[in-house]
Amino acid sequence: MAFGTDRVLTGTSVRYQAQDVIDQGLRSYMLNVYNLMGAALALSGIAAITVAQYEPLKQLIFGTPLVWVAMLAPIGLVLVLSFGIEKLSYGAAQMVFWVFAVLMGVSLASLLITFTGASIARAFFATAATFGAMSLYGYTTKRDLTGMGSFLMMGLFGIIIASLLNIFIGSSALQFAVTVLSVLIFTGLTAYDTQKIKEMYLDSDAGDVMSKKALMGALTLYLDFINIFVALVQLFGEKRE
Repeated sequence: MAFGTDRVLTGTSVRYQAQDVIDQGLRSYMLNVYNLMGAALALSGIAAITVAQYEPLKQLIFGTPLVWVAMLAPIGLVLVLSFGIEKLSYGAAQMVFWVFAVLMGVSLASLLITFTGASIARAFFATAATFGAMSLYGYTTKRDLTGMGSFLMMGLFGIIIASLLNIFIGSSALQFAVTVLSVLIFTGLTAYDTQKIKEMYLDSDAGDVMSKKALMGALTLYLDFINIFVALVQLFGEKRE
């Protein structure tokens, strides 16, 4: 009888140990995702400040057609990572990720040129607080956010279409609505994407595949953060005189 009890206890202990290994691996994986995202944000910030404060560089980019390269190149690199990462080595994918972060920072320099530093700082800290709260919720909640994510993705396509349409219409009311919706949609997507990244770890294998998934997770959360930040700056930023 005692032998049977020992077997049950041993089996339970093994299950607990296996769960501990999974939990530790998940924490390490998510920490890697956040570290990559944080490093990318820092790199973008350095690039934005450098361009905004160095007059010859600012004139070279924003005073010439190079501005279109700065604006469109990050979109192209996101597409490369999203659709081609399986064909890239991890080193190549990481290089594309860092180049994207630099070019994104160059494009964000326009915010530093247009708005005051104080209002940009307020928007950044508001974004950080919002992002942190929603990402924590997405990581800890037991609720399945798939339905919410599908709804938010439809909203995202809606604001993309509305933004493209507004290029031709030039409506300030439509622009305001798109900006407000951007804050709401990307705030919700932060929670959804965090849960999705967590589930990707639990369903994946080791090696380069895990590293690439961490990189894509960092890219996804980076885009959520940046879109919230840009929308808040546009809503509440104070323009330079």
